[in-house]
Amino acid sequence: MKKWLPVLLAAGVLAACSDSAEETTETPADDQDQEETTEEPAESSEESTFPVTVTDANGDEITIEEQPDAVVSMLPSNTEIAYALGLDEEIVGVSDFDNYPEEAMDVEKIGGMEFNVEKIISLQPDVVLAHASNPGGADGLQQIEDAGIPVVVIENAMTFDEVYDTIDMIGQVTGTTEEAEQIIADMQAGFDEIAEKAAAISEEDRKSVLVDVAGPPEMYVAANNTFIQEMLDLINAENVMADQEGFVPLTEEEVVTRNPEVALLTYGDFVEDAVEQWMGYEGFSQVTAVTNEDVYLVPSDPVTRSGPRLVEGTQALAEAIYPDVFAE
Repeated sequence: MKKWLPVLLAAGVLAACSDSAEETTETPADDQDQEETTEEPAESSEESTFPVTVTDANGDEITIEEQPDAVVSMLPSNTEIAYALGLDEEIVGVSDFDNYPEEAMDVEKIGGMEFNVEKIISLQPDVVLAHASNPGGADGLQQIEDAGIPVVVIENAMTFDEVYDTIDMIGQVTGTTEEAEQIIADMQAGFDEIAEKAAAISEEDRKSVLVDVAGPPEMYVAANNTFIQEMLDLINAENVMADQEGFVPLTEEEVVTRNPEVALLTYGDFVEDAVEQWMGYEGFSQVTAVTNEDVYLVPSDPVTRSGPRLVEGTQALAEAIYPDVFAE
């Protein structure tokens, strides 16, 4: 495994396929059929009523007695959502890999792939926002719960609707349901605007695309049943990996066989000269994306992190694939 893949895993880039990074297997979303419920439905025109009971990604019913004044977020995607909900003052702990918004970088760190249980407990949070992608963390989470701190495990969002569900869940837990509803509405409006522009792309102008999140020789690429697939569908692009599920490994030979017209790389923040390396990789010389020099970097976090910036990420993909249609 590349030395920087654990960073991507912890930062949320491969959060939806943490098992795949180790076992080279397809990894569909976990617990997609589980939906959170509230003890008393929140009214959009009023503040959330506490206590609130939700069912988390593990199927556990978690009751939050009072609106939290202190929140620990264990994954960057959760943190982005929390800040978007206006919880700037309530966030007291974040993971080592949280990098957005900028204020999150100054918050107390609770560890990375292996979180610091004692540190989390010492921060005295009213709730901990964990994540279904936290590997091997069940014992640590149980210790936090044994200390009397509610732990809400957020599911691995693999679709836009699941991202909306995640935002709604965190809104319920933190008493920010109105803000959550507004974020979801704004995202939906942003996607609608992109879809309107994409409608101008004819079938004959539709391009085939490969989205590489790790780079050769150990490539992991976005396939079906991911929000990247939804992004590509929205902008009328063909995912050459649509016959697979989740984020999957891909060999150099398969890249040649699938022959994408455009290759998009999300790992440019981790690898210097990523485009040049990809285009110069042995065996790729006849790939259409290489011969036409249509290999581009796209911003990692907005494209691969399940949060409010997915609209920004979709716009970035659209501009790279169809610059004449989407360039502002």
